[in-house]
Amino acid sequence: MIQLDNVFKFYKVENHRKLILDHVSMVFDTSYSYGILGVNGAGKSTTLRLLSGTELPNSGRIRKTVRISWPIGFSGGFHPHMSGRQNVHFIARAYGADIRKADRFVEEFSELGEYLDIPIKTYSSGMAARLGFALSMAIEFDVYLIDEVTAVGDARFQKRCQEAFDERRKNSGLIVVSHSMRTISDYCDKGLVLADGRLIMYDDVNDAIRMYNRLNK
Repeated sequence: MIQLDNVFKFYKVENHRKLILDHVSMVFDTSYSYGILGVNGAGKSTTLRLLSGTELPNSGRIRKTVRISWPIGFSGGFHPHMSGRQNVHFIARAYGADIRKADRFVEEFSELGEYLDIPIKTYSSGMAARLGFALSMAIEFDVYLIDEVTAVGDARFQKRCQEAFDERRKNSGLIVVSHSMRTISDYCDKGLVLADGRLIMYDDVNDAIRMYNRLNK
């Protein structure tokens, strides 16, 4: 279960506030998978970071009784002066995962070769995304947070990502942000629409897609 209790999140932008969540309260039953929809700039990725704990709300609380991934594809948690391998070891240790097992998986899956042992600050965005996805799959979570993950790498690597992702989702829930309505429809049971700081849940994901399409005209 994930519970949002009066969560308020905004950013200060120049001379005004950018509102993301306006005192939102709701419960995610994590036996289901959810899609989060909203127009560009609504705050979908920020909402994922709030759920993961990589960002904090301005007020309110987020309670979790399940093990939640960081947003897959998000590399902001990596230390830029440490090597990819050192980051893998550090994060695996922080999550209580088997360090050697995580190391082997990431080395094989990411295909970074010798770059795994050089500082992340030298990585291209694509290399960082490969590392982030491989590490996400190396550690088992109850809920995976997905932010347009299918865009990682070339067609062959994307296929491997899809296969690994499908294997994980057999036993885990998902919270997905995507501009592809087909992805949302295929992977999600329920939908949420984020607009003007309000997060509205729909028990049928197709109802959420219809509302999003009306907002996006």
